[in-house]
Amino acid sequence: MQKVRVGITIGDINGIGPEVIIKSVYPAEVLDFCTPVIYGSSKVVSYHKNIVQAEDFAYQSLQTAERPNPRKVNVINCWEESVNINLGRATEESGKYAYIALDRAVRDLKAGLIDVLVTGPANKHALQLANFPATGHTDYLEEQFSGKSLMVMVSDVMKIGLVTDHIPVSQIAQQVTRETLRKKLELFVRCLQVDFGHEKPTIAVLGLNPHASDQGTIGTEDEEIVRGVIVEQKKNGHIVMGPYSADGFFGSGMYRKFDGILAMYHDQGLIPFKTLSFGYGVNFTAGLSIVRTSPDHGTAYDLAGKNEADPSSMRHAIYAAIDTYKRRKEYLEAREKAIKKEPKPSEALEAIASPDTYREDTED
Repeated sequence: MQKVRVGITIGDINGIGPEVIIKSVYPAEVLDFCTPVIYGSSKVVSYHKNIVQAEDFAYQSLQTAERPNPRKVNVINCWEESVNINLGRATEESGKYAYIALDRAVRDLKAGLIDVLVTGPANKHALQLANFPATGHTDYLEEQFSGKSLMVMVSDVMKIGLVTDHIPVSQIAQQVTRETLRKKLELFVRCLQVDFGHEKPTIAVLGLNPHASDQGTIGTEDEEIVRGVIVEQKKNGHIVMGPYSADGFFGSGMYRKFDGILAMYHDQGLIPFKTLSFGYGVNFTAGLSIVRTSPDHGTAYDLAGKNEADPSSMRHAIYAAIDTYKRRKEYLEAREKAIKKEPKPSEALEAIASPDTYREDTED
């Protein structure tokens, strides 16, 4: 079986992204099960290679991803000019090159030159300085692949999706509508089935308000919106429960009993997730036609250039992308086989009409 071609964007050149990428693909055993294709610049990689002190880290420098070497780490030169690296700072230049690398990787993903996308951490402020046309990676990928996505944080401890993600707190309640919640739940069910192999996933839904509104004492959204959608999903055959008060849900360890958890907003989901999984969690973009993951941390400017960054989350992001790609492929192949085995309408009618269909076998 052909190794999965993993496209990895360099992220912010002033942060820890290049460092954790190098540390993640440096071990030779990585090449046994994937072909890493780093989108950035060999000059930038060489600069950060010196920080990591990986003197024997070898890579192949390419202009295109058409023929990556399956036995080496490949670096696609998305720009040729020398750039100023200002470690630990969000600059227009760092945003610009993160954008260039992402755009190139997306184009190659569309063209089938890579199989999955792993994005290095980028700074949202730096991206905006460079006129990036979206709030972050996820919004950009939604636009590029014409779909609606669900941000899911994944670890061995839990899988937690977000109804709303990178929006101001003042806008959360107005965006938690029946329609939005319904669509996010449907995406989550599909994600858990196809991408993570849970045939009949169990999902817990957290309440919007403190104590899940305390039966309408603290707001009415949980009774009028959240509970109504949960009842609807149960009628559709899904195992969805809630709404749960977030503090008690995590404090009591109830999160261990579910395949997936749906949180209403960013910090409601990310705070418990990072408390329990930080360092090896993965940000997974569900709902799109492509597989995209990223580490669960940002640019960590305070660690840039110190060779102290932990690559575990980036490494897990690479593994998760590979595993998800294979599971999707297996799922679709199994579905295709099942469809082919189903009798055609005419064949089914012939079987029903055949005298042998109902003939009792009376032979000894």
